[in-house]
Amino acid sequence: MTSISTFMYFAFGSNLLRERLQMMNPSATFHSIGRLKDYNLNFGVRGEKMSNRWHGGVATIEESIGNEVWGVIWKMNRDDLPNLDKQEGVDKGIYRPLEVKVDTHEGEVVCRTYQMNDFRAMLPSPPYKQVICLGAKQNGIPSDYIRKLEAMKTNDYNGPSIFDDIRRAME
Repeated sequence: MTSISTFMYFAFGSNLLRERLQMMNPSATFHSIGRLKDYNLNFGVRGEKMSNRWHGGVATIEESIGNEVWGVIWKMNRDDLPNLDKQEGVDKGIYRPLEVKVDTHEGEVVCRTYQMNDFRAMLPSPPYKQVICLGAKQNGIPSDYIRKLEAMKTNDYNGPSIFDDIRRAME
């Protein structure tokens, strides 16, 4: 029996920025953009936790018939799976991995993605929204979906965030 040495990862949130994903997962290569049907993009925190490095809600997906979430599909070596799980907070119980079927221009692709545990809705911070919108533009997400992302309300946080580190990595 041969084991598959790569897997596909569907990034729907801030991981859309190549620089952020590749900091911890050097094998990640862009595969395509895709659409996850019957899910909705939402923002929040796990349980009662009020603060995080983003100073507001972070992205997750929720089942929602008739809705869709656009994102990026990355091809990665299985060796990077522990890094990706750690980056997504699986070890801390923040997210759990899911297997989803994502539509692409080449057909359906089975991907790994993540869904927040004990979700409680909370508006994202302006820096987090900016990362998501930049990533969507950087990777060619359809413009009507980008407009939807740009219209998201934020919590008006105005201070330092992890986005400062990402900006430095992009330079």
